[in-house]
Amino acid sequence: MTSTQAQLDPAHTAAGSPPAPPAGEAEPHVWADMTVEVALAVMSGARTGRLIVRDDDGRPTGLVTRAQLNGFRATSAYTDRVQLRDLRPAGFPSRP
Repeated sequence: MTSTQAQLDPAHTAAGSPPAPPAGEAEPHVWADMTVEVALAVMSGARTGRLIVRDDDGRPTGLVTRAQLNGFRATSAYTDRVQLRDLRPAGFPSRP
């Protein structure tokens, strides 16, 4: 198996926003029960600034960005055990 790296064109990237994945590539995702720290590690490894969050059934429930996670880490509510499902960033449905 051969891996390939996509070349991103900075001219087509809006300032401050993560680039969209190239056509045919899926965006990285994480599960809602993962912690903020794990999500940040996945972002770093995937070299992206956003992740799709999926519920226990694999359905997408929202999008989380590096800025949202870092912003939450700076609050007094943050602990290393907070899961993504505990956050309410934009794009997340409210829990029943």
